[in-house]
Amino acid sequence: MEAKAIARGLRVSPIKTRITIDLIRGKRVSEAQAILSNINKKSARLIKKVLDSAIANAVNNNKADVNALYVKEARVDAGPVMKRHLFDSRSHIGHKDRRTSHIVITVATK
Repeated sequence: MEAKAIARGLRVSPIKTRITIDLIRGKRVSEAQAILSNINKKSARLIKKVLDSAIANAVNNNKADVNALYVKEARVDAGPVMKRHLFDSRSHIGHKDRRTSHIVITVATK
């Protein structure tokens, strides 16, 4: 049995989020929650929310046992980029891109 949770348009860079999500891919759910609880990053808090949602989907929809679940798929896709302009030196216009992420987590039973 599989269950999936997706969070779209999160205000965190996909590159920074991929560093954190690589730590939990393939691990048991309890171990992944413990890892994310001990990381002091914004992306870790957002990933933990999505992971908790995927676990709740598996328990409520598929009647799965929490102790038998593991993280089957964990990926971060790039979302839309909000382009902001800044005044730069010598009358130029610079830019600061605000990147967003889509987080997809799938949990399954072994």
